[in-house]
Amino acid sequence: MSALQGIIIEGTGGVWRVHTTDGVDHEAALAGRLKQEERGTLKLAVGDHVTIEPEERGSGWRITAIAPRTSELSRREPGGRHGVRVLAANLDQVLVVFAVAKPEPHRRMIDRFLVICEANDLRPQLVLNKVDLASDALEVERLAAPYRAAGYAVHLTSTKRGDGLETLRHELHGRITGVTGPSGVGKSSLLNTLHPGLALRTQEISESVNKGRHTTVGAKLIPLPDGGDGYLVDTPGLREIGIWGLPSESLDQCFPEFRPYLGTCRFQDCGHEVEPGCAVRAAVAEGAVSAERHESYCKLRGEIRETENVW
Repeated sequence: MSALQGIIIEGTGGVWRVHTTDGVDHEAALAGRLKQEERGTLKLAVGDHVTIEPEERGSGWRITAIAPRTSELSRREPGGRHGVRVLAANLDQVLVVFAVAKPEPHRRMIDRFLVICEANDLRPQLVLNKVDLASDALEVERLAAPYRAAGYAVHLTSTKRGDGLETLRHELHGRITGVTGPSGVGKSSLLNTLHPGLALRTQEISESVNKGRHTTVGAKLIPLPDGGDGYLVDTPGLREIGIWGLPSESLDQCFPEFRPYLGTCRFQDCGHEVEPGCAVRAAVAEGAVSAERHESYCKLRGEIRETENVW
């Protein structure tokens, strides 16, 4: 039997499920040479395009080649550990999902997720889920407004009422879409509704801590239903997410609404925090840039600088 081309759709414990171009799923382990490389810089991830070949002895398969990536969604290892964790490879876009209630949204955490997408050159779209639980529709619009002004597509969705789902389905077709966000915001319920029959595990929010419990244990690539040309990549809920490998002086590029003003500040190395003659701060004062978004930028920049000093 000859070699087959495929894409990693799931993996755990060194065994990866590969969906090949003939429509069949095979379980495969890394060939010995690639295992040596993985101990160094190579880290196989869901979404990687690979070549598999039958084992010389037995009925199993082995991964013998990994194609170069076009993109990756990565994060710093949690718990302060050094290194990077690649959540998914070769994504076309990312849905950043937050709930408008239960759990309450944290604007700075939204900004953190968006920055990670921007730093990885991935196109993020913001999904504000559970709009049926909102006590005030105007408050939902106030939450969405700074992100729309920054140029992001914002989807207001409800799996119970069906709000925004048809538009979201249209955005998914023909693309490999990562789905990420904190635990408990309804990602699995949203995917179950967009793709009936998935039966992804869901769990209610703990009222005592107002935080979601982890229900997804590893990234998984899911073909779109009804023969749709595309995939969803469901990623684990993230309670702790760190920005990895982004220099503090490059953070301003990850805020799209800042970009028209970059290069026009009085000082070439302006950090857009307290410097006089800062075009970004002037735009904030004029209301052209959200003050809350600028505050998030300052907080994140300080956090990155602290990390740079430690590392």
